[in-house]
Amino acid sequence: MSVIETVRFQLSPTVDAADFVNRDRKVEAEYMEKRPGFLSREVSRSEDGEYLVIVHWATPEDADATMQGFFGAPETQDFLAAVDKTTVQSGRYTQLER
Repeated sequence: MSVIETVRFQLSPTVDAADFVNRDRKVEAEYMEKRPGFLSREVSRSEDGEYLVIVHWATPEDADATMQGFFGAPETQDFLAAVDKTTVQSGRYTQLER
């Protein structure tokens, strides 16, 4: 059963969109893509500057294991520094089998 995780957030006022794109690419290549069960990841931005990250995982256990290490991993620190943590909203969904 595959899992979809979503995270919505605004950037920290000191980070511009171009800088964030570089940080985002780095966290995906150096951390997310190397995690067991990672299937895909997409990032979008609304007109008002809210970001939406959607990550597809093979199993809930894969998602849990990655998130347990995410906040302490050296590869994620630049990405986390760009995010206004007061705006973070996350969700998890089980993909429907059709």
